[in-house]
Order: sequence, then C-alpha cells, then structure tokens
Amino acid sequence: MTTQELVDQIWKKKSFLCVGLDVDLTKIPKHLLEEEDPIFEFNKKIIDATHHLAVGYKPNTAFYEAYGLKGWRSLEKTIQYLNINYPDVFTIADAKRGDIGNTSAMYAKAFFEDLEFDSVTVAPYMGKDSIEPFLEFQGKHTIMLALTSNQGAFDFQTKNVDGRELYKQVLETSKNWRNSENLMYVVGATKAEYLADIRKIIPDSFLLVPGVGAQGGNLQDVCKYGINDQIGLLINSSRGIIYASNGLDFDTVAGKKAKELQQQMEEILKAKK
Repeated sequence: MTTQELVDQIWKKKSFLCVGLDVDLTKIPKHLLEEEDPIFEFNKKIIDATHHLAVGYKPNTAFYEAYGLKGWRSLEKTIQYLNINYPDVFTIADAKRGDIGNTSAMYAKAFFEDLEFDSVTVAPYMGKDSIEPFLEFQGKHTIMLALTSNQGAFDFQTKNVDGRELYKQVLETSKNWRNSENLMYVVGATKAEYLADIRKIIPDSFLLVPGVGAQGGNLQDVCKYGINDQIGLLINSSRGIIYASNGLDFDTVAGKKAKELQQQMEEILKAKK
C-alpha cells in the first residue's frame, strides 16, 4: 500500500484508527476456546466488526509466537484473511525487529514477502545497516521506534547526548538512510507534548501512535501536536477495543468502542478541512 492510498482510506473512512490485535487466550471470551483456532476466530470477529471504522490492523507478533507453531499459523491466517477480504486496510506486523544486514533482510522477507504485511516495526539501536534492508522493499513501509510510551523510554531515548536528546538524533540520522521515504515512526501517545519537536524534524512522515485509551494517551493532544497536511497519524488502540467485553457480544461491543474513537477522529478531520 502506498502512502497516498493510506491517506485516501483515511478520508474515505473518516478515520485514522488502527486496531491492535494482541490476542491473549486468558482474556478472550471463553466460548471461543472451544474453536479449533480460537485466536483466529477472535481476530476474525473483531476485524469483521471494525473494518469499516479502521484503516489499519496491528498484530503484535509476540502474542502469536508465545503459542508456538499454532500461534504463528493463527497469525498467518489473520493476515491472509485481511488481505483477501479487506485489501484496503493497512497491515502492520508489530515485531520490533532489527539486526545486522543479512538477518534484517531475512526478517524483511518473512514479513513482506511470505506473510505479505504492508509494514513492520523495527528497533534502530544497531543503526542503518539493521534498517536499510527493510527499506529496500518498494511499496512496503518500515516503522521505526522513535519515542515510546513505556517508562523505560527515559532510560535512553530522552537522554541528552552532545547537547541534544537521543531520540531527536535518531530521527535526524534516519532521514539520510537509503530509501528513507519508506520510513514511518512510532511515537507513544503518552509523549504527546514531544510531538511538536518531532514534527520539526520529520514534518511529512506518518507516525504510528500507540497508547490512546488503556495506556492513558489523549487523542486530542496527539492530534494537536502531531497532525500534518496528510493527517500523518495512525492511532492504535488494542485493549480498549478488543477486550471491551468478554461476553458472547464481544465483537459488537468492540465495534461500538471503535465507533466512539472513529467519531472523535471524524470531528478532528472536519476541523482539518
């Protein structure tokens, strides 16, 4: 999916919502545990209930890898279901990969060619030769961790190094990497006040923003500082939508929660016009 196609979907659906598919078998409705593949059945129901409200879906691969081969198969079935039935949505493999060149090339091949995700999240700590192999895939997007929501973000990301915060140096440096136009960035919603400075460095890039809802991030604050001419935001919500109910109507309730966020986004988009 190209950036323009993503922008078109945002305006079509009046939404920049991304739904996180972080499936924990201890939290899903118990009646689904009787299914042959409860993870996939859960995802399928959530997707069917929210696809008209969301422009993206983000399975966190850890929640699938934890269940071994069965979990990986559930992930494979989920991305196939999305690509076949809802090809207009943007798919993100939240894998946070990043290693030396040959290894990164294999990670990229796995997510972009085998599973056919539109994008994958990566960690930049090892530098450009760990990221550039992902960027070589045209029509695919690499979403790099920039400033995260967790408390540990303050251990390194905001440290002053040679007069400038480390995360700013990472952003600035990444702009010079080969095929950097394929980069997007992760910025946590709980760091909304940092977005104004981030936009000075990467004004045109898309930002994946987790942390709205259960983690305490505020949608209005994120949009105030982070929105750009192409909207440039994908707001991710996971627990607040997919675990809003554990009853038989869990998918209906998830749809209602997604609708609440979408309606807020629609108002923000109206003001943007």
